[in-house]
Amino acid sequence: MKSRMSLLAILIVFAINCHAGQLENIHLAKAMVEAINARNLAGLDALIAPNVKRHSAATAGVTVSNLDEFKAFLTNDFAAVPNSVMEIEIIFGNDDFVALRAIYSGTQSGQMGPFPPTGKDFTLPFIGILRFENGVISEIWVEWDNVYALTQLGHLNPPE
Repeated sequence: MKSRMSLLAILIVFAINCHAGQLENIHLAKAMVEAINARNLAGLDALIAPNVKRHSAATAGVTVSNLDEFKAFLTNDFAAVPNSVMEIEIIFGNDDFVALRAIYSGTQSGQMGPFPPTGKDFTLPFIGILRFENGVISEIWVEWDNVYALTQLGHLNPPE
């Protein structure tokens, strides 16, 4: 009984301190990851703004400035790693932002930028920040360690 009351107290404090919009934004961020994992690009229409912007130093030279370009980026990713999946490990919201740490994993069986298929599996932690505007994702920042990924795939020699 005591542990139930403690849990209830924690939940009440969390609910009081957590803005309802933040919970909705977290839900939408999770829905975006689920749609991508399911290869449901049409499902992204209700979650992402038509003029979404994506930023990433990890994919220098790749420009995403609208939803169609984001879907094209994902389509290329699916071709390179057809069995890819993202799993959220940590997620939290603050005002109009949601931050997450997730794991991207799969097998490179297609061309990945300049890198030919290797048939090797890899697991890649990444960080994402999503900005929300009018109830949809309007901006995405995502970063990961390319050296770590390319080493696992055999495209780079492991660092000494």
